[in-house]
Amino acid sequence: MSTGFRALVVALFCFLLAPLFVVLLTSFSNDSFLAFPPHAWGLGGYRALWENAAFRRGFGVSVTLACVVTVVSLGAGTAAAYAIARSRFRGREALLALFTAPLLLPGIILGLGLLLVLARLGLLATWPGLVIGHCLVTLPYVVRVVLTALRGIDTTLEEAASVLGATPWRVFHRVTLPMMLPGMTAAAALSFLASFDEVVITLFLVGPRLTTLPIEVWHAIQYRADPQISALSVVLIAFTALLIIVVERSLGVLRAVGR
Repeated sequence: MSTGFRALVVALFCFLLAPLFVVLLTSFSNDSFLAFPPHAWGLGGYRALWENAAFRRGFGVSVTLACVVTVVSLGAGTAAAYAIARSRFRGREALLALFTAPLLLPGIILGLGLLLVLARLGLLATWPGLVIGHCLVTLPYVVRVVLTALRGIDTTLEEAASVLGATPWRVFHRVTLPMMLPGMTAAAALSFLASFDEVVITLFLVGPRLTTLPIEVWHAIQYRADPQISALSVVLIAFTALLIIVVERSLGVLRAVGR
């Protein structure tokens, strides 16, 4: 790799990361408004963030919702991916297309459709309604990632276990599951982040007494932008980076997708 090409790569990375650098600097501000560079340096943004009851309440709802959605999506998505990868039946490709269809639709269309359906069922601004809406977003990711992991597993290992007398459940529990576990972990991390960060669909489903952190931020910046928004952004970036590092160090990206 030539020196010029390396310099170009470094310049491109700096260009892409420049907005994050601006957010980081503006988070260390004691100003009453968002400005770059800050006029008064300090931890005022982080103190205001810690004292913001609405953000704390929204954070608790977002974390709880993301955990529930991750569990539901991982269970349903893993079962669907296993059936598609290991079973031979008519309409298998159509079933895969059905599970991944939400990825092809704009979020506002999904949100409007969920609004119309859940309003008739009386599930707007409720936990079941939010779980259903977020699962519609996260399930395609789980199916895709777990399916890729399953297709990377050598089926002769499962066949060898069956020949040696293992039951289908024992083959799955002792052979298949350990090898697909990295993919399931990656799918769970992706599902959690997708649910935690979802805004567009959630806007159609929340209410005054039940709202998530991204929606609280959305409402806050409509009227005022101050350093606590930057401070919250830095905290969330650090949390996301930590989750990615943990998955990468424990499993590795290539191993997580079954390659």
